[in-house]
Amino acid sequence: MNSVLTSMDIESTHYKDHYTKTSWKAVLMLAYQSFGVVYGDLSTSPLYVYKSTFFGSKVRLSDSDAEILGVLSFVFWTFTLIPILKYVFIVLRADDNGEGGTFALYSLLCRHAKVGLLPNHQAADEELSTYSLEQRPTKQRSHIIKTFLESHESLRKGLLILVLLGTCMVIGDGVLTPTISVLSAVSGLRVKATDLHEHYVVLLACGILMGLFALQHYGTHKVGFIFAPIVIAWLFCISSIGIYNIFRWNPGVYKALSPYYMYKYLKKTRIDGWISLGGVLLCITGAEAMYADLGHFSQCSIKLAFTCAVYPCLIIAYMGQAAFLSRHPADIERSFYMSIPKPVFWPVFLVATLAAVVGSQAVISATFSIIKQSQALGCFPRVKILHTSNHIYGQIYIPEVNWILMMLCLAITVGFRDTIMIGNAYGLAVITVMLVTTFLMFLVMVIVWDKNVLIALAFLIFFGSIECLYISASLTKVHEGGWVPLVLSIIFMAIMYIWHYGFRKKYEFDLQNKVSMKWLLTLGPSLGIVRVPGIGLIYTDLVTGVPPIFSHFVTNLPAFHQILVFVCVKHVPVPYVPIEERCLIGRIGPKEFRMFRCIIRYGYKDEQRDDHDFENQLVMKIGEFIQTEGTNSHASSNEVTVDGRMAVIGVPTQRGIKIVSLNDDIDNSLSLPHSCSKSPTMLSFQDIEELDSPPFAQRKKVRFEIPDSPDIDPSIRDELAELIEAKEAGVAYILGHSYVKAKKNSSLLKKFVIDVAFNFLRNNCRVPTVALSIPHLSLIEVGMIYCV
Repeated sequence: MNSVLTSMDIESTHYKDHYTKTSWKAVLMLAYQSFGVVYGDLSTSPLYVYKSTFFGSKVRLSDSDAEILGVLSFVFWTFTLIPILKYVFIVLRADDNGEGGTFALYSLLCRHAKVGLLPNHQAADEELSTYSLEQRPTKQRSHIIKTFLESHESLRKGLLILVLLGTCMVIGDGVLTPTISVLSAVSGLRVKATDLHEHYVVLLACGILMGLFALQHYGTHKVGFIFAPIVIAWLFCISSIGIYNIFRWNPGVYKALSPYYMYKYLKKTRIDGWISLGGVLLCITGAEAMYADLGHFSQCSIKLAFTCAVYPCLIIAYMGQAAFLSRHPADIERSFYMSIPKPVFWPVFLVATLAAVVGSQAVISATFSIIKQSQALGCFPRVKILHTSNHIYGQIYIPEVNWILMMLCLAITVGFRDTIMIGNAYGLAVITVMLVTTFLMFLVMVIVWDKNVLIALAFLIFFGSIECLYISASLTKVHEGGWVPLVLSIIFMAIMYIWHYGFRKKYEFDLQNKVSMKWLLTLGPSLGIVRVPGIGLIYTDLVTGVPPIFSHFVTNLPAFHQILVFVCVKHVPVPYVPIEERCLIGRIGPKEFRMFRCIIRYGYKDEQRDDHDFENQLVMKIGEFIQTEGTNSHASSNEVTVDGRMAVIGVPTQRGIKIVSLNDDIDNSLSLPHSCSKSPTMLSFQDIEELDSPPFAQRKKVRFEIPDSPDIDPSIRDELAELIEAKEAGVAYILGHSYVKAKKNSSLLKKFVIDVAFNFLRNNCRVPTVALSIPHLSLIEVGMIYCV
């Protein structure tokens, strides 16, 4: 990828690094920022929890207040056990170099156990500073579970499907959160305008949603500074209203904090009370964001914001609504807005609408982020990813996904029109993600933390039983809207697994059919053909060996470039790869073959920005490798293995090749060294390409020089000179134009998956040349059929 060797990758360092000090000032600043990003969705839950609980079941309020106090008790203890006990005290500790979320847990497991399905692991990956392996399992039971998981491919596939399920449910949240939040907020208009038809409320909600998605391409950084104040103002409003309602309507509502009222509620309502729990669980929607957004903040800041502000404010808000409903049971349909004192209704309505938009914005951005991570791990088709900020980490925009989400949000808003059915779908999606996190945490506690299996099992049983209770209640409402996240997850899971399966089969074909060293050596230094001036960059997914595309090219064309570089863009199961550790350079075959391998390693959260200085950076790094190899006493000058020793090449020191910029030279366009060997026709094509490109996309014009140092060995100087000469002659990008099809003896299911589904996705996603930012005028595509 053309962004692989650029200093711009330094911007990939997330902005929490600005606050690496442990001072309270830094913690408070991060805690303040977290309000607008993490807690927007969680804080808007009071808009619809009580309505969804009672209108979504047959439970009706009575004069004894047993029902409302029972639901409040469930809300309190659910809110205490899941967000506080599970996430704040346990799950937040399972960070992957400061990152959280489903992929962080899967990444930890992939590093500590061989559970990944793609065989591209290298020993050099474990030397990354961000790889940070914990102590190997020492307990016998932990080692048995780890070995059992590694030795059964079906279990590893099941683990991947589980991770994809959690991912797809997060994408479902990106559809359901904006819908239920905005619709719940604007429905408050009907409290003051009682004769306002439902259609107008739906129309207003659709207008807000369309505006929200239409503004996504501007990036949240331009309006993000007002997110935190809006959520803080919203929390202040609902807590103040809650205190007012408690003291005015029912000061004794605090009794519901006793778990006895949960038992009393279920005893009285029985199966109807159990079904109503599908609405109760909506009080914790957005709790997963505390862990998913961990990489933007810190554990201490998230814990501080939640325990000191979010938690008490929301508990008071739920208690206040319960106190109001205990005296006004007929107002259950609009309990939140009816409980607002009349003088402050419109300001609170405005803040509620803004808070709904903020919460929706955060979830949409999270959806973009998780799709980007899925694509990085080979689990999602290539899509266009735009970075909306050069200064703030993680600000991305995916046009195709944005408009698909908008259409789905509008369809659900118009189709359901009511928050009750949307809440049924929303609750199932949220609790499924939490259950997936619970199971992955069990494996992390055993394999990564090396905890006692009984402790990990206690964690799984305790929290898993609570979440299964809520899932069972939500599944009873599948026909009442709960089918939406199931359908969405099935569609997205099918897309993601098919793409990963096809990509994995294609990789295995390359691995099984790679060129043998014996065949390569028989060709000799000229590779059996004419070596023409220039550098040939051959893109491949293989991290070892010579791919079959090379032999296919050699047998069909009579010439090859004098310098060959096999470029592999690889993703490592870590969130970030430091820029100085990103590039691995090695030699293939003997030195006189002039063949190199360049492996570019990215983490699943690294940003890959387009950079047109790739060629120059690559030449510098190869020159650095040649110089390092020559001064290494352990390097053999007669290396004849397919893959020689690989070296990590950081930021070039210019000790092998110096680079001199010519951008300030007005007349250098006619005397560029890298263009002097090209024909006038090629020069004219290049001029057209540069004129058509925007100013920031034009390639940097430079000249390479070899330092006049007597310490450089003559053979090394000759090879560096040959490298510079090849760069001046031009660079060609060689990419396989592959067609994948199933073998004739394959099953019907495999033929459908590969021949129909996978190829459909390949034909309708971004082509590799665009995804890798390869200039079209320098592109050579080699057609090849993969029978998998």
